[in-house]
Amino acid sequence: MDRFDAMRVFSRVVERRSFTQAADDLGLPRSTVTDAVKQLEARLGVRLLQRTTRHVSPTLDGAAYHQRCLSILDDIEDAEGAFAGAKPKGLLRIDVHGTLARHFVLPSLPAFLAAYPEIELYMSEGDRLVDLVREGIDCVLRVGEPQDSDMIGRRMTMLDEITCAAPSYIALRGRPESFDALEGHRMVGFRSSTSGDPIPLEFQVGGKVEHVTLPVTVAVNAAESFVAAARLGLGLIQVPRYHVERDLREGRLVEVLESCRPTPTPVFLLYPRNRQLSPRVRVFIDWLAGVFAKGGG
Repeated sequence: MDRFDAMRVFSRVVERRSFTQAADDLGLPRSTVTDAVKQLEARLGVRLLQRTTRHVSPTLDGAAYHQRCLSILDDIEDAEGAFAGAKPKGLLRIDVHGTLARHFVLPSLPAFLAAYPEIELYMSEGDRLVDLVREGIDCVLRVGEPQDSDMIGRRMTMLDEITCAAPSYIALRGRPESFDALEGHRMVGFRSSTSGDPIPLEFQVGGKVEHVTLPVTVAVNAAESFVAAARLGLGLIQVPRYHVERDLREGRLVEVLESCRPTPTPVFLLYPRNRQLSPRVRVFIDWLAGVFAKGGG
C-alpha cells in the first residue's frame, strides 16, 4: 500500500473511530487496515492512535497528522479531477431530514446520479445533528438556523410555515380567528430533540413574533406522526406548507390563523468547518441548491 492509500485508510479510521467500520467503508480486510496504520506509525516514528478494546481515538500527533492528510488527499483528488474532464467519483454520505428527502431530494436524484454515474450515494435519515466526522457523514440537510459553530452552513431555501387543524377539531373547538382567540384550544406537541420540551407555536402579530404553548393531549417526536395526530383532530399544528399540501387540497386539514402565520423556516446544508470539501461533495451541494431554487420535487 502506497503512502497516499495509507493516508486514506488512517483518515477513515480516525473519522469512524473504528478499524472495523473503516475497513467496511473501504472494502478492505480489517487486518489490512490495521497493518496500514502500524506501518504508517513505524515510518513516522510516532503513535497516531490510542487503542482500547472498545474505542479508537487520535493522539495529539494523530489529530495533527489527520488534518494534514485531509488537505493532501483533497489536493490530489482536485488535481486528478482537473484532467481529461474527469467527473467526481466515490462514496458520498449524506444525512437528510426524512420529509425533505422525500419531497425535495429523491424526486430529482435520478438526474444527479445520471450526471455523475461514478458517485455512490448513501443517504441516512434523521432529525438529530449527527457527528459528521465520527459517523463518516459528508454533509447534512437540516431545518432551522445552525447552532453548531463547528459547521459551515449554506442556506438552501426558506420554507413557508402554516398553522392547521382537522375539520373534526374545528367542529369540536371552533376555528380560531386571531392570536387572542387561542384560549381553550389545544396543540399537538412536537418535542424538541435538544430540550425534550414541546416546541411552542409561533405567530407574527403586529410586526412582532409571539410564542404560545397550548395544552397538549399528545406529544410526538417524528414529523409523520405529528401530521397524523393533527388529521385525527388532536390539536393545532404548525408545519411547512409543502408537508401538508395534499392534506389541504383533499380537505383532511384546514389552514387557520392565516393573518398571523409563523415566520418562514430556513433549510441549511451543513458540513464540517475543518474539512476541505471533496469534488463529489461540492457538486452535490451545487446540485441541491439548484433543486431548491426550482422548488424541489
